[in-house]
Amino acid sequence: MTSPLARWLREPLFLLCLTAGLLAFVVQSGELGSADTMHRLQTTHWLWTSQPQVFPIEYPEFGLHGRGGHIYSWYGIGQSLLMLPADLVATWIAHWHIFSEYEDDPAVRSIIVSYSTNILVTVLTALVAFRLLSQLRFSANEAIAGVLALLFCTTHLHYTQNMQENNYIMLLTLVGFSFHYEWLRSDSVRALFLGSTALGLNLLTRVTTGLDLMAGGFFLLVVLWLERVRGRALWHRLLAYCKIALPVYAFFALAERLYSFYRFGSLTQTYIPIFAREQRLQDPTLPANFPWSTPFHEGVLGALFKPEKSIFLFDPLLVLALVLLVLLWKRLSPEVRAYGVTAVLLLVGYIGFYARYTYWAGDFAWGDRYVSTAAEMVALIAVPLLLRHRANLSPWVWRSGIVLLAASLVVQIASLAFWLPIEIYQMETLGHPTFVIALRFKNIVAFALGKMDAWGLNTEEMTQDPWDYVHITAWNFLPFLLRRVGAAPSWVVRTAFAIWGAALAALPAVLWRLYAHLLVGPLPSED
Repeated sequence: MTSPLARWLREPLFLLCLTAGLLAFVVQSGELGSADTMHRLQTTHWLWTSQPQVFPIEYPEFGLHGRGGHIYSWYGIGQSLLMLPADLVATWIAHWHIFSEYEDDPAVRSIIVSYSTNILVTVLTALVAFRLLSQLRFSANEAIAGVLALLFCTTHLHYTQNMQENNYIMLLTLVGFSFHYEWLRSDSVRALFLGSTALGLNLLTRVTTGLDLMAGGFFLLVVLWLERVRGRALWHRLLAYCKIALPVYAFFALAERLYSFYRFGSLTQTYIPIFAREQRLQDPTLPANFPWSTPFHEGVLGALFKPEKSIFLFDPLLVLALVLLVLLWKRLSPEVRAYGVTAVLLLVGYIGFYARYTYWAGDFAWGDRYVSTAAEMVALIAVPLLLRHRANLSPWVWRSGIVLLAASLVVQIASLAFWLPIEIYQMETLGHPTFVIALRFKNIVAFALGKMDAWGLNTEEMTQDPWDYVHITAWNFLPFLLRRVGAAPSWVVRTAFAIWGAALAALPAVLWRLYAHLLVGPLPSED
């Protein structure tokens, strides 16, 4: 008899999830990836221990004075809630006797939290992205190819290693779109409730995801409009939507406001006025309109074309998706048109919203992190469109698409090689503008050949923080980081390399098995 495992290994959807899990596993560094996520994890710890949200020693670099004179984090609580189960388990394991002598970074707690949370989010994203593409009437093979392109060939891969809020926001937005669309086709109240809950949860993570919330409703409106639903029928659909979605959104908006009130004593204001006031106290030279001091055109053009942050450079698949939407517009189904229009407008909305923000590109980040999730939403349909309409495209478009796909893969793999601040530190010496992706490839070659000093890539700024220097002078994967830090016993490092190597070898094997199944023929779509 065939074992359950053998049956699972013949299921393409299981293989897709296994691929996503292995990918998330092999790219982890054991670190959370940024100070932002470290602060959010401290908020997680505050939820269930007596520790503060922000330690006094961290101020004024981080934190704001709020109610009762206490220092609070300015971030939303969404990602902190996501990490809560992992933090409970990780804190318990970190106190085991076997780890009593190990207190260095990467810490046991951060290793467990980063691995478990990133793997979970990545697998769930693969599932829901496949579900949504299938709902848009792409074949199962096209949908699987689209999911693989998202995981391997967009900045989603970088943020699988660097645990910012991006991938969690994208997961919730994809869930919102998918279940909204299910409601449109089936009138399932449960589906609309789930989709609205996902988009509402986003508000707890980052308030600007109100744009994603509006995009979910706009997506349905465009589908109905393209299907020529008008007048009373359209009005009834909108009323039915609002009866379910608006109370859910109101609940999460109130929860977000109550959390703000708990910290800063205001139901109507965000933390921005307090942030601006305290920053001006530290630096009186800041402009009066801080932190909205960037000229609008500079923020827009920077997101589009600045070599340090351009969304077209960091997500080349975005170019392919936009070109295909234009070339194939008349051949696309109403739902694909609606998704394409909505995703593009969501991207435009994010670029416009953050254009005047002083830190419009997300400060210490790979690419423009505030905009990258919306760019990935557009890029999601690039490969499915390319495969479905190959016969309708000229050979040069097909070949150009393959080149962009390959370039995207190479760029995203390069993003994993080092901890992201390396180029930011180097640019303090090299100056601006700098073509960051080219500098990353130069760093990879120089590090591999031992030429960092000879090529002038070891700058003074890189050495100012001892831990940062250790981190950015190692390949950014857990076994290499453990070996570089030198605090873990040698047998632990060898074991880490063995497990990492096995997972790395398993990844192409699973991909090949998935490819072999796709060659068999069309697969049944999941709906």
